[in-house]
Amino acid sequence: MLFFYHISSFLLLLPLLSIFFLIKASTPKNQSSLAPSTAIGLPRSYPIIGSFLAVVANRKRQLQWISNILQVSPSATFVLHYGIGARHVFTADPAVVQHILKTNFPNYGKGDSVKGTLKDFLGHSILNVDGESWKFQRQLASHEFNTKSLRKFIEIVVDAEISNRLIPFLSSAAATGTVVDFQDILQRFSFDNICQIAFGFDPAYLLPSLPQTKFAQAFEESVKISSERFEEVIPAIWKIKKLLNIGSEKRMRIAISVVKEFAKNIIRKKKQELKEKASLDSVDLLSRFLCSGHSDENFVIDMVISFILAGRDTTSSALTWYLWLLSKNPHVEFEVLKEIKEKSKAPIYEEVKDMVYTHASLCESMRLYPPVPEDAKEALNDDVLPDGTVVKKGMRVAYVPYAMGRLETLWGPDWAEFKPERWLEKEEAGNRQWRFVGKDVYTYPVFQAGPRICLGKEMAFLQMKRVLAGVLRRFKVVSAMEEGVEPEFVQQLTSKMKGGFPVRIVERDA
Repeated sequence: MLFFYHISSFLLLLPLLSIFFLIKASTPKNQSSLAPSTAIGLPRSYPIIGSFLAVVANRKRQLQWISNILQVSPSATFVLHYGIGARHVFTADPAVVQHILKTNFPNYGKGDSVKGTLKDFLGHSILNVDGESWKFQRQLASHEFNTKSLRKFIEIVVDAEISNRLIPFLSSAAATGTVVDFQDILQRFSFDNICQIAFGFDPAYLLPSLPQTKFAQAFEESVKISSERFEEVIPAIWKIKKLLNIGSEKRMRIAISVVKEFAKNIIRKKKQELKEKASLDSVDLLSRFLCSGHSDENFVIDMVISFILAGRDTTSSALTWYLWLLSKNPHVEFEVLKEIKEKSKAPIYEEVKDMVYTHASLCESMRLYPPVPEDAKEALNDDVLPDGTVVKKGMRVAYVPYAMGRLETLWGPDWAEFKPERWLEKEEAGNRQWRFVGKDVYTYPVFQAGPRICLGKEMAFLQMKRVLAGVLRRFKVVSAMEEGVEPEFVQQLTSKMKGGFPVRIVERDA
């Protein structure tokens, strides 16, 4: 079967390769097929196959490659020809971002390509639909996220996980001098949190033994293979694998089956409880949906899975890169720690609300390492972007926060520096404390913008600041990476640090 898959892949590529060799034969010897065709670094585009060869050559570093082109593009927008008529627009221009996310929002949706790629995993959830279905789910989710009882429940869950699991685990690691993968620890922490918030179920994933639970592993496998589908230069390859039930697509089918069966069992138990008691005592999202009369099993499963995905990876990704940057910038760590100690006697909500410098440093970290580094929309009708780029119906238009955080035109010549002060200014009166100064959401679309702006933004900041206050007050996180080694930023459905983040935990003096 594996042999058949390789033969199938070759047959799909054969027509393109034949065209390439015909063109190559007529290309002068001193011209590289990957040489830039213009002064702004665009790859050479050939008839029919376009820039397919450059796309293949850069498939393992597409985000960095696209960002490099955007950094030198005069308009911070360019069109990439993928071959056989397929063209994608990439942009880092705030005016274009505002156009697709707000001004002409109805014209830019998920599109059939993205929805088809994610349907097996996310179904018809809020993260994978457009139009009236999205509006309905958005209103439903927005109502739940704005309730005081849910916000209080989130605070209780996060603080319990910090006190009962995260701090004891780090204390043990500090006592033994063990090197731990902090990215893995944060993913486990976030997974426990979001499962309790979404399901009312505690997977107990962050235990001293670092267990490999079936549901958590299946969820991770589903995320990983869904991401790999997007990386296929020829989408027909994963579709053939799915049809034949081989390789990664066979693993995908098994993993998703585990995830959805697990969710069904919890939903059925809660439905039974609801029949017996007429109401549910718990205030997790699943209980709230069921109590509101939304009992369609597939609908509720899709909604809950989408919330777990959104809540699990984004905060763990953001905190992983943040702590790495903090380990490289002791002056920033000093300011953050000083603020944490000053606010330690305040109530929880007041403490995190007043952590202005910490908030700024988190924003600065996500500027350089956004949890969602790229997001693509599909044009539902012809359009013209603010910079004059013509968009035809069906074309994908992607805005790239990773590239936007690296533009000198937006952040100045010191854009590469980790500098929380970009987001701050001193108050003129009184003791001249720091005051947070936000950025335009279309210049900094880390949480999206417009009608689809992230509903969990405040929840994410609450969780991140509570983790930092709890951890940094007691421990110093010391990178155990080799001196001079820069971690690799990799893109799945959310960003990760390739190979994890090895650290040593050092107990601070009381």
